[in-house]
Amino acid sequence: MNLLVDYSSVIAEHWPVWLVTFVLIVAAVIDGFELKVPNWVTFPFIVSGWAYSTLAFGWEGLGWSLVGTVIGLALLLPAYAIGGMGAGDVKLLAGVGAWIYGTHTMYAFAVSAIMGAVLAVSMVLARRGWNRHWAQFLVILNEILVIRNPEQLSAIAAERKPTMLLLPYGIPIAIGTIGYFVWTGMLA
Repeated sequence: MNLLVDYSSVIAEHWPVWLVTFVLIVAAVIDGFELKVPNWVTFPFIVSGWAYSTLAFGWEGLGWSLVGTVIGLALLLPAYAIGGMGAGDVKLLAGVGAWIYGTHTMYAFAVSAIMGAVLAVSMVLARRGWNRHWAQFLVILNEILVIRNPEQLSAIAAERKPTMLLLPYGIPIAIGTIGYFVWTGMLA
């Protein structure tokens, strides 16, 4: 019984991190099945982060939350702009920023990017498509370096999308962010 009481007090003390964890799990499951993180998850996630920060820490808290949101958007917006990921993934990381602010968002993103790379390589290897996907990666990299126009790159990516192996990026965002929480003791 004491273990349950202790666990409940930890959750109560760190409830914002537990809430973010819950939302990330829901978003990852939806993204895994539908290849999309819906607005009904991301918009309330962002706005509630702003509201919580304002209520808990005043205008300064709102400022931290807004900066975290902008950082979350800025980290994934370039990939979205060239057709490399969906808007829901970008808004999901913005929501993380709204709740845990800038520095934690950057570190969580770094871990998420590593998880994304590991998952992508694993998916390719599991399908025994290394040569095909490596060649596709080199073509995409060349297009980014040569074309440099986000609108053109996005159009090319849209044409190529049906032939590509897609990674629902909400999953690495969830794994990476939750892993970061555990590693730093935020999810105690």
